[in-house]
Amino acid sequence: MTPHPVPQTASRPTLLPRRDPDAPRDLVGIGIGPCNLSLAALAQPLPELDAVFYEQRPGFSWHPGLLIEGSTIQVPFLADLVSLADPTSPWSFLNYLRTRERLFPFYFAERFHIERAEYDAYCRWAARNLPGLRFGHQVDAVRWSSERALFEVDFTQLDAEGEADALGRAYTRNLVVGVGTVPHVPAPLKPMVDAEGLPVVHAADYLDHREELLAAGHITVVGSGQSGAEIFLDLLRRRPAGEERLHWIGRSPAFSPMEYSKLGLEHFTPDYTRYFHALAEPVRDRLVGAQWQLHKAVDAGTLAAIHDELYRRTVNGGWPDAVLTPGVRVRTAGRIASNKIELHLEHLDESSRSRLATDAVVLATGYQQRPLDRLLAGLDPYMRRDAGERPRIDADFRLVLDPSVTGSVYVQNAELHTHGVGAPDLGLAAWRGATILNSLTGKDPYPLPTRTAFTTFGLREPHTVPQARHSTQRLTPLVEEK
Repeated sequence: MTPHPVPQTASRPTLLPRRDPDAPRDLVGIGIGPCNLSLAALAQPLPELDAVFYEQRPGFSWHPGLLIEGSTIQVPFLADLVSLADPTSPWSFLNYLRTRERLFPFYFAERFHIERAEYDAYCRWAARNLPGLRFGHQVDAVRWSSERALFEVDFTQLDAEGEADALGRAYTRNLVVGVGTVPHVPAPLKPMVDAEGLPVVHAADYLDHREELLAAGHITVVGSGQSGAEIFLDLLRRRPAGEERLHWIGRSPAFSPMEYSKLGLEHFTPDYTRYFHALAEPVRDRLVGAQWQLHKAVDAGTLAAIHDELYRRTVNGGWPDAVLTPGVRVRTAGRIASNKIELHLEHLDESSRSRLATDAVVLATGYQQRPLDRLLAGLDPYMRRDAGERPRIDADFRLVLDPSVTGSVYVQNAELHTHGVGAPDLGLAAWRGATILNSLTGKDPYPLPTRTAFTTFGLREPHTVPQARHSTQRLTPLVEEK
């Protein structure tokens, strides 16, 4: 596999021979977030694969509202677009640094976790230089054509203002859907987000509204996960001592640290993903909710920084004007006077209720999977669903479809219910992309490891996992007596 050379800087794309628009592609990707960008980078050196990816946004961006100065991604830099599937790829983060003549500064910086802004810049570099990416293209509908034995993909080409410019259609043998997530706003707070004159914003838009929020008298941050912690810390650092006027609340029973032990992190390995996929559906559903501390808690360093900042403000006597209360949910919310917000709160342990008047609210309430039903409505007759009416997804990240559909539809970051907590994790993106490409090509352009964790997650030993050298121990299945 010989990679194509990577340009040092973004340049004018090479003019290719005009292509028959009715000629089928091997793969059409819908959405260009980190997952499909990873897949595009891994697909680029495969000359036999004709792939194109569509994205309605005008260019790549990754959580721009949360690129707070100093905030880092929660996975090591090796969890880039390609390295955990192909460390020799020209699309690696280290090669990005090399093209920017920053490899030695990074070496001496000794950083294992890079800043979010740098990860975003790296992805934008890849998106500018990778072929086959079509930004400003909104996919409107997907259908299966039994006559052609192909998927039909209808799209709208958008102009610089995001208005419809032209309609188009592509044909493809296979699809991969990676449309990402959307900000989640709890029902009691939705009227507040839409109300004019009230600074109530989701964390996804935090940086766009930071100055407006800082101008408010009292600010409330709702949400006890990583983004809530980072925003609370950023606001705290920007308010004068004694005049912080901050309140941080969340539903979790504590401002809990992320499970970041080495064996705990093995839940984000292919081994655990395969184990999870083989479990019964009710067990999987129970585990997803129970494992929140693996991916929805707060980095211990961020919690320490918050405590350090609060402690520093007590040195000259007095306590900072900041209230941190976990175990609280917002029951209802409304406007009082002309520009104040009143939150009706309930403490989940005490079963007590109170009201909180505030001038601004930041909703660090997370994200939810973007619904696929509208986009894939044309495939609904062919889709197989589980007891919860969710799409069934096989071990290779394919939707389970009627056998009459000879093409495959792969999904990325839409398989939490079938593949577990690693579904949205950047560290598994390259492995998942390689798995998809191996499945799609019927070859092994990316040989993948058979064992990735020291933990054996179940008593049923998978036959594909190699045993330790010179080991004679085996698990003996228990047979219930009748």
